[in-house]
Amino acid sequence: MLMPRKVKHRKMHRGKLPQGNSKRGTTVSFGSYGIKATTPGLITARQIESARRTITRYMQRTGKYWIRVFPAHPMTKKGDETPMGKGKGAVDYYIVKVKPGKILFEVDGIDEKIAREAFRLAGNKLGVKTRFIAKHNE
Repeated sequence: MLMPRKVKHRKMHRGKLPQGNSKRGTTVSFGSYGIKATTPGLITARQIESARRTITRYMQRTGKYWIRVFPAHPMTKKGDETPMGKGKGAVDYYIVKVKPGKILFEVDGIDEKIAREAFRLAGNKLGVKTRFIAKHNE
């Protein structure tokens, strides 16, 4: 699963859901096809890993894929039945905050029909609505 090797601050504020459209990472740069977020939201490292496994399985390990997002924001959780107080809980998982327009995954070296179906299956695993993007008709 994806997580940062080293962080400056172990625990962070939760923050708000991102507003507006993504300014960076909005075009297919590495592969021929991509999957783009159409709604804002939070994607966990587990969701990214699940989508990655779905894509590689459906592609039957042919072609190449790129993950364009990285979960670097820690989310904490206190233990079950823990009373209030006693500080912030331990880091439980990592998330990435996604704005609409952000490319999440890219693939190359496979047929468009296979890429479209692989991204449809992977999109169901993610916490945001997505759509298929081809490099030649962006």
